[in-house]
Amino acid sequence: MRISTTIFLTDETITPVRLARELEARGFAGLYLPEHTHIPLSPDTEHPAGGPIAREYGRTLDPFVALGQAAAVTERLGLGTGVTLLAQHDPIALAKRIATLDHLSGGRFTLGLGYGWNREEAADHGVAWGSRRELVRDRLALMRALWAPEPTAYEGAFGHSVRASEAWPKPVGGAPRVLLGGAAGPKLFAAVAEQADGWLPIGGRGLTENLPVLRRAWEEAGRDPKALQVVPYAVLPNPGKLAHYAELGCEEVVLQLPPAGADEVLRVLDAYAVHLP
Repeated sequence: MRISTTIFLTDETITPVRLARELEARGFAGLYLPEHTHIPLSPDTEHPAGGPIAREYGRTLDPFVALGQAAAVTERLGLGTGVTLLAQHDPIALAKRIATLDHLSGGRFTLGLGYGWNREEAADHGVAWGSRRELVRDRLALMRALWAPEPTAYEGAFGHSVRASEAWPKPVGGAPRVLLGGAAGPKLFAAVAEQADGWLPIGGRGLTENLPVLRRAWEEAGRDPKALQVVPYAVLPNPGKLAHYAELGCEEVVLQLPPAGADEVLRVLDAYAVHLP
């Protein structure tokens, strides 16, 4: 099982360049970065886990800029988002950014997608909260049209459409791997089966109960049972937990690093290295 990592990189933490080099030197498989453009100072939204929103959320680096730096100083390290808040993006511009990063990194990019949890952040981007799932579906389809090998038009339902266009570079292999994050449930699993290459379950809890349900939705959608990818995300590891994921067929797990300076992050990395295959 491949061991990757995620971290809230900020203006106060270890840098993307230092972290990427250290990850590759130790043999970790990848680096996934979260996304928040800003955190409105509002009492109306709490973190899904409860309590106040942690400091690092409002200081997060742009994941695509940070991953571009990481790509430039590594050769094998996987690069991903966990997660991109697609509803908050212009999909034409984002399709270009993703294709460029994947092209320049030699096909190392994974697009982790999410619907978001912060209503005020989404509202500042003009996102109607109740339609954000449909908006993500629509914008992903538009991006896939731009990544298609031949000029392909797409008529969007939410104000973004694209004419048949020349749009280069293309992602290596035609499109990046797409993993959809979110809480287990019929809506999420239907979306994974229709739109993505797999599921990015935050924390990795409940997989024993939920994987059979996801696999059933996947196969009912006509997808190849062997193609489903489930990548437990933001996991705090122990040997029993990782062994359990491997028994369930997970080929990659993403471990959570602290949003800290180099000394603390490297100490945790060394502790995590005992789990490397």
